[in-house]
Amino acid sequence: MKNFVVKTLANAGALGVAIWLLQDITLTGDSTGKTAWTLILVALVFGLVNFLVKPVVKLLTFPLFVLTLGLITLIVNALMLLLTSWLADKLDLSFHVEGFWTAVLGALIISVVSWALNVVLPDGD
Repeated sequence: MKNFVVKTLANAGALGVAIWLLQDITLTGDSTGKTAWTLILVALVFGLVNFLVKPVVKLLTFPLFVLTLGLITLIVNALMLLLTSWLADKLDLSFHVEGFWTAVLGALIISVVSWALNVVLPDGD
């Protein structure tokens, strides 16, 4: 359970950095508390998308992974971010990613920040 909470907080931190750095990734709320709660919920949706959908997409695109020596991972991560944005809209969460190239840059930022946070934060159950 502790590992789940740590990974969710790392995802929330990484999403927060991407929102802060890119003007086309937006998260709005009436107050700071509502914005923080929305960020946690979006991080949960993002984690769920990465847990359920990403392995299937990676399996189906395995030849592209081999052909591009893994560079297609950035595109897959961008698509997962766009899917998270779509799901957030359907769940009435105020999170939006505007455009594919913004998603690519956002996925790059989220990957780097999430990796750094997972190195620093404890990883135990």
